Amino acid sequence: MEDLDRALARLAGAPVPAALEGIEDQVLARIGTRPVVRQAGLGLGAVTIAALAMGVIGAELPATASPAVSLAPLGGASPLAPSSLLIGEP
Repeated sequence: MEDLDRALARLAGAPVPAALEGIEDQVLARIGTRPVVRQAGLGLGAVTIAALAMGVIGAELPATASPAVSLAPLGGASPLAPSSLLIGEP
């Protein structure tokens, strides 16, 4: 650890290389010349609005009565259980 500390102390005290002078201005200038991409915004907005509308409509619709037979895989007798399907009972 002491070697690393000494190396970092030397690096902190060293003068800035001439090649790095003005690098911030060069980077910001290049970023400024890049075109802004906004193609994903419209599609994502449409999907968001559709999902919101489905949620609002689904929340406003009355709940229907549950079926008489449970289709839960672990909830008692199920008409879709493999044993029921193999026997052929309804």
